[in-house]
Amino acid sequence: MVPQPPLDAAWIGPTDVALALARRTKAVRLVQGWTQATLARRAGVTLASYRRFEATGKSSLELVLRVAHALGRLAEFAVLLTPPPASSIEELAARSAPSIPERKRGVR
Repeated sequence: MVPQPPLDAAWIGPTDVALALARRTKAVRLVQGWTQATLARRAGVTLASYRRFEATGKSSLELVLRVAHALGRLAEFAVLLTPPPASSIEELAARSAPSIPERKRGVR
């Protein structure tokens, strides 16, 4: 397997990330020795949907998560979009305090 260079956030877009994820998924699938049909079946997705994802990067988030779960890599998604560390005690306290959204009345 050829190592993939890290993605440079300065020039990538959603399509680039989706394609890179599809390539990496294919590489992991091949290391497992699985066919597309095997992975699709284990993930509980249709073969056509999986093939489209692998070829184009286009898929639903649910499909990607199901495939990651089937490959034993779902935990890697748990750290996505976590908030950055608090920069002060006040910020940490504000994050910890339960926030109750203000109710708004509908337009009459």
